[in-house]
Amino acid sequence: MRYLITGATGQLGRALCARLGNEVVWSGGSAELDVTDPEAVARVVRGARPDIVVNASAWNDVEGAETLGAAAFAVNALGPLHLARAASAVAALTVHVSTDFVFDGAQQAPYDEHDCPRPLSVYGASKLAGEHLVAASGCPYLIVRTSALFGRGGSRAKGGSFPDRILARAAAGSPGEPLQVVSDQVCSPTYAPDLADAIVKLVAKGARGLFHVTNQGSCTWYAFAQETVRVARVDVPVIEARARDLGGKARRPGHAILSKERYEATGLPPLRPWAEALAEYLGTGRS
Repeated sequence: MRYLITGATGQLGRALCARLGNEVVWSGGSAELDVTDPEAVARVVRGARPDIVVNASAWNDVEGAETLGAAAFAVNALGPLHLARAASAVAALTVHVSTDFVFDGAQQAPYDEHDCPRPLSVYGASKLAGEHLVAASGCPYLIVRTSALFGRGGSRAKGGSFPDRILARAAAGSPGEPLQVVSDQVCSPTYAPDLADAIVKLVAKGARGLFHVTNQGSCTWYAFAQETVRVARVDVPVIEARARDLGGKARRPGHAILSKERYEATGLPPLRPWAEALAEYLGTGRS
């Protein structure tokens, strides 16, 4: 298979390039391809002639999207549409990556692919719009929703992936100074290399449509931070905080756990527990 990967400088894009090796015929980040420019997208896709176009690019500054909504929609909604149209023109499959932020998190049971999305933030709305535009483009597509992605090459806008930010905060603080981390939002931390492997396997299975894919298990961001400092052997206290007490413009889902039943029904094995993946990440170095 010949893969074209956008967002290749991010954590998922890097993991996909590492996983696929010589199967990647073109890869690049925003400096190499502005996905909001339909002519540039068409030119790059036409030149590479891929079998698979994977859109791992995203505007993922959740807070910034609240005031820069047009920019977020340009990258997260129109960008996927341009890629899908360009992929269709060369008879390629479009693989688009989305998020649990399309849900409001009010449901206590895991969300499956048939549950009605209700995003609370501009970011979530822009990602949902991207899903709809890819699905409506008429191209063959595979949309993968995931949660709390972490890995090498985390978002520059956020200061790296969540474990990196926690360890950076611990290093910057005074000795014994506690870290406040949200304890009323639950997620399923997902390791970028594990997600990349799952995407490649779904493509190989001929999967089409919408799938939820995360590592096994769930936790609060507070528990995620606790496990990070424990595994990294950093002696810093982590204390619970409520989201409303930490401020922020964007509303986030409280309990947006994704059901993996459809993914596992393909016969593919479940991804490993998130804590096991975190231990590997912290043991192999951080970027």
